[in-house]
Amino acid sequence: MEKKKVLFISSEITPYLPETEMSKKARYLPQGIQERGKEIRTFMPRYGNVNERRNQLHEVIRLSGMNLIIDDTDHPLIIKVASIQSARMQVYFIDNEDYFQRKHTYRDAKGNEFPDNDERAIFFARGVLETVIKLRWAPDLIHCHGWLTSLVPLYIKKAYHDDPLFENSKVVYSVYHDDFKNTLDATFRTKLQMNNIEEDDTELVDDPTYINLSKLAIQFSDAVIQGSPKVNSEITEFIQTSEKLFLDYQPEHTYIDTYNDLYDKLL
Repeated sequence: MEKKKVLFISSEITPYLPETEMSKKARYLPQGIQERGKEIRTFMPRYGNVNERRNQLHEVIRLSGMNLIIDDTDHPLIIKVASIQSARMQVYFIDNEDYFQRKHTYRDAKGNEFPDNDERAIFFARGVLETVIKLRWAPDLIHCHGWLTSLVPLYIKKAYHDDPLFENSKVVYSVYHDDFKNTLDATFRTKLQMNNIEEDDTELVDDPTYINLSKLAIQFSDAVIQGSPKVNSEITEFIQTSEKLFLDYQPEHTYIDTYNDLYDKLL
């Protein structure tokens, strides 16, 4: 029997970034799922504060060199890769000089959120999916961690749905306590437009707040997981009314098996 393929997309993964609830899950979950007999691929952004030399990142020339057009501007997509030897797993990094060279993740040194976080989320989501297409690797399930991945469910179910690699992919979205405060750029909804995305698909982000972006991700996912012990109460209410398959917060010693059971239910 062919192994099921699970694609993990995360805003952060340790040891490349400091340990948080999300970065630890995004590091140990793929390893645990691989050990339980599934095939995995893992992606995160190559922020400027990821130490390339220490972590031995190198560019994958055969995957790099594409351009993604966002808001009528070309942005080159660069793919890097590193290995976590002890876990026998590789991590792919989405890189671009305009979006991911600065030495911080979402905010500058003074704590101000980057004004182009909307485009960074678009570039990251599309960059991952375009790279997976280049790899010719069809994921049975895609598990997204953190708000920076929140556009993946929309893109999978709408823009990329015609691609044979994704036509059967199930999407799981993990909600964390990773709220941002400012509203994203006012033209965000226009920038999201792609083939097969209808005007009413993006209605939720007419006002592109953290809550509305999370709701958009939930709307287009097949299942939702609460990744942090506490998350925004408006989002948990939305999950309940959405009637999506839902998994409550799971303790550290059991979450891998519980998540794996959820995957099997969806597959």
